[in-house]
Amino acid sequence: MDRIMAILAFVGVPLVGIGAFLHWSAITMFVLCCIAIIALSGYIGRATESLAIVSGPRIGGLLNATFGNAVELIISIFTLKAGLVGIVLASLTGSVLGNLLLVLGLSFFAGGIKFQRQKFSLHDARYNSGLLIFAIIVAFVIPEVFSMSMNPRTTFNLSIGISVILIAIYLAGLFFKLVTHRGVFSSSDVPAEETEEPEWTKGRSILVLLVATVAVAFVSEQLVHTFETLGEKFGWTELFIGVIIVAIVGNAAEHVSAITMAIKNRMDVSVEIAVGSTLQVAMFVAPILVLISIFMPVAMPLVFTIPELVAMITAALLVINLSNDGESNWFEGLILFAAYIIMGIGFYLL
Repeated sequence: MDRIMAILAFVGVPLVGIGAFLHWSAITMFVLCCIAIIALSGYIGRATESLAIVSGPRIGGLLNATFGNAVELIISIFTLKAGLVGIVLASLTGSVLGNLLLVLGLSFFAGGIKFQRQKFSLHDARYNSGLLIFAIIVAFVIPEVFSMSMNPRTTFNLSIGISVILIAIYLAGLFFKLVTHRGVFSSSDVPAEETEEPEWTKGRSILVLLVATVAVAFVSEQLVHTFETLGEKFGWTELFIGVIIVAIVGNAAEHVSAITMAIKNRMDVSVEIAVGSTLQVAMFVAPILVLISIFMPVAMPLVFTIPELVAMITAALLVINLSNDGESNWFEGLILFAAYIIMGIGFYLL
């Protein structure tokens, strides 16, 4: 599998460059870009997994979520530059749904098949629950409700204010979790697998992360150019492209890493990747994109459609309900995965 991913990365990226120069068809470029990004995401996942072994589950999960979201952030910036605000907002929705329902669901399911019952930190679960409610049910709903009686400019100003607050709370949360209350969140129940040797050294892992991120930036720019033709060809809406296609491709690294960690019974890392990534998207990536859009041709207010909001709120409440006991099993994973499929069908038919 590693050899296949290496071939896809080292062949896929040059082919994307050749295709862009020779103006290959949008469909061909879309397939090549997706393959290249997924292969590069695999390298990002392996590098962050090596760093996770060295740094511990909390830092490792944060690193994995950060570099996994870097792919989506890069794609979103180029999409924003192209003026496709609807796709950017939809991809943020898709990232939230994908991490909470698809990634966490498959992690619970895959780990639950191997282990009858898996445990993770109760303190993490309760901390994540509070921030999910704040970020999705409070910060995302307020702009939608208030925008009904505001003009677009005022709505965007509101979005800027909320974005600054979200970033501040996210950074304060990291300080709270990793510094002032580090002892509360440290796990006393460390599986034997945590003593394994990392695949790569810290230096090599960081180098791979940097190179892969630069390559992803190049491929992402080419991917964005295919969206319009793709929608016309297959009849896909911007909402579906953003929620399903961009979100799955952009979060491929996290998908693989979280499921791998669950199979190794390292659920603290798996949950940190899936839920931590969701919180990072909602409280850091989305606000950053709002602020970046100030300098773009089209401003992006933090206003989602009603279906997007309902889907994200439902996903957050379902995950909070299933994870607050600090335990997981394959059936809970199946429930989360089924919820993702139901929402995917809904967005496809919209």
